[in-house]
Amino acid sequence: MNGFKTMLLMVTLTLMLVAIGGILGGKTGMTFALIIAFGINFISYWFSDKIVLKMYRAREVTEAEAPELYGIVRRLAQRAELPMPRVYMINEDQPNAFATGRNPNHAAVAVTSGIMRILSMEELAGVIGHELSHVKHRDILVSTIAASIAGAISYLAQMAQWSMIFGGHRDDDGEGGNPVAAIVMMIVGPIAAMLVQMAISRSREYGADEGGARIEGNPMHLASALRKLEIASQKIPMNANPATSHMFIVNPLSGGGLVKLFSTHPPIEERIARLESMRLRG
Repeated sequence: MNGFKTMLLMVTLTLMLVAIGGILGGKTGMTFALIIAFGINFISYWFSDKIVLKMYRAREVTEAEAPELYGIVRRLAQRAELPMPRVYMINEDQPNAFATGRNPNHAAVAVTSGIMRILSMEELAGVIGHELSHVKHRDILVSTIAASIAGAISYLAQMAQWSMIFGGHRDDDGEGGNPVAAIVMMIVGPIAAMLVQMAISRSREYGADEGGARIEGNPMHLASALRKLEIASQKIPMNANPATSHMFIVNPLSGGGLVKLFSTHPPIEERIARLESMRLRG
């Protein structure tokens, strides 16, 4: 059900990009939007993992450097029937983790130095199970593409705004388009795209919690880890890029109000409640 919902939301997001391009620029705008969508998908598929790892200055570690972490990743990857992903460490005090990579054969798991200090090995295994579930279902690629398309919609809206300021809105025939529709799209489009992108991200987080608990074997380990990570993430700031916040197991951006309203992550209380209600067999 989560997979079908994600596919539906991705189609909705892509159609929104094309439709907004059409409203703002007619057939030319639609063509431009399709080119942007193709470029986003190409870059996200081939380079998103390298970009985000470099952004956070992640350092690949060997088994000799981090034997406990490496051992957990290897054991759970075997249990999940996944190739051994590369293992990275990020020198950040905030306890957090993410997975990246376009497919299971090109995956990486990154954890902060802070998470190694506050979690027990069982809790860390719960977190790694969550990240490997993302890898198994290619969630990070889907979420990255969704975030990029939402960003492209915002970019189109900004372009249209400057176009109206300096040259006015024109359709394919060179005549004035519907300025009211263009203005509505400039305001509503980016907000709607952001909401769809966040719905995709939240849906995948629920799925990764369940999948990760099944890989690791005990949902209480992940539930306990989430409690600690939520508290610590609010106390210890992290210089995280909002465009990549959806990748982390808990939102690295602190704050309340609108930050929580437009969060890429489901409420921790709901995630924990779902884990606590699970009854694993076998």
